[in-house]
Amino acid sequence: MRRDAVMALAAAALLGGCGLNTGYSTSPPAPCPRIAILADGADLTRYRAGAVQDLAAMTSDARLIGFQAQCDYTNRRRSVSVAVSGVFELERGPAGAGLRSVALPWFAVVTDSDDSQVIDRQEFVTTVELEGNANRVRVQSRPVSFDFPVDERRVENHTIRLSFQVTPDQLAANRRRGPR
Repeated sequence: MRRDAVMALAAAALLGGCGLNTGYSTSPPAPCPRIAILADGADLTRYRAGAVQDLAAMTSDARLIGFQAQCDYTNRRRSVSVAVSGVFELERGPAGAGLRSVALPWFAVVTDSDDSQVIDRQEFVTTVELEGNANRVRVQSRPVSFDFPVDERRVENHTIRLSFQVTPDQLAANRRRGPR
């Protein structure tokens, strides 16, 4: 009797896998490129026009603090689509008392395996709303997509870098201050 029960359980376990759709794929996941944030462009601090650049004149301080990414095969596994969203944190400064929204210009650039060639560059603007008396808010941009043909180049040998679009003065200030 016990032997029959064990055999029935073993048969059920074997048959349970046949045709059962568990939602899990047995194929390998799509490859992803390296994704990184450019340290020199991770901060965007703005000041009141014409004022000395100090804390009292700061209208907003934004940081690119992370990203979300998803890589999926498309077109019958002939290409890989990479969707990337930037994650931003914005703080209203002392001189930004009436500020209700801030436009954050940023870009994503795709480079080859040794970072010697820019393959693609896309620029975006994410608008951040400061509601009520909120002085700090965290937002995620809408996803942006890059397509990599699988047969032309290896996706995982590329890098996608995210950065704010900063002026030369802002870049110099970021380099002087160093990473935060």
